[in-house]
Amino acid sequence: MTAVQQGTIVKTVRRRRGLRKETGYWAVGVAVALLLLAPIVLALIRSFQGPAGPDGTPFTLQNYARLSHAGSSVWSYAANSLMVAVATAVIVVVLSTLAGFALARVRFRGSGVVFLLLLVPFMAPFQGILTPLFLVLSAMHLNDSLVGLVLVYATFQLPFATFLMRNSFAQIPLAIEEAALLDGASTRQLLLRVMLPFAVPGAITASIYAFLFGWNEFLAALTLLVTDSKYTLPIALSNLQSGAYGQVDFGLLDAGAVVAMVPCIVVFLVLQRFYVGGLAAGAVKM
Repeated sequence: MTAVQQGTIVKTVRRRRGLRKETGYWAVGVAVALLLLAPIVLALIRSFQGPAGPDGTPFTLQNYARLSHAGSSVWSYAANSLMVAVATAVIVVVLSTLAGFALARVRFRGSGVVFLLLLVPFMAPFQGILTPLFLVLSAMHLNDSLVGLVLVYATFQLPFATFLMRNSFAQIPLAIEEAALLDGASTRQLLLRVMLPFAVPGAITASIYAFLFGWNEFLAALTLLVTDSKYTLPIALSNLQSGAYGQVDFGLLDAGAVVAMVPCIVVFLVLQRFYVGGLAAGAVKM
């Protein structure tokens, strides 16, 4: 066997091995994707079925029409959730950007201690401090208020967002900051015009986490809100009426779940190209 033939055989074997690896990779990827998408697809299908369930019931928009008559309109609850989620994301991004820039770039004594103290809420279980939060909001006359709920959500999202933004600013080369300062840039100009464009992936990642938390959180909203008209969408979904004799109306419930999923999916799909970059930025330089 000549050297040329041996080389051809080796290339063929390597090509087949590579093809098998690629086929296995795609097979596993498709299987995992189908496994994760199955509940979403089933919920979507069930949301278009009548109360009788999947046994021959034709597709209908009846469940979505009934959402408007489930207590107060579910769409008003969705509007409450949207306001809370957007406000939480805005507050978290603004405050974490300022705090992250200060902790990463402003030299002052005790900055490391301050950073560690900001991370302390990570160690506090959310359920364990709901009662103190309830008392604090009552003293501030913010109980049963969407504003109070936003403040609670922002408080619990700020530690992670600050950690993320601090590391996003810390990875920016020092030479860029020095060049801007030599050109006469003020601290505000340094942050807004020079440093912040490099930290946009981290800010967007923080906003995604804050938005999804504000949109999906249930326990604090259930504890702190009393008035029906101020309920958020997760509480509304838990209060959807059941059928006769306690039977769960899955069609109506799944229609509400689909409504709750749509903003999360849209936000993630629109901002996903920044998401991985933001997480990578937050993973370096402790």
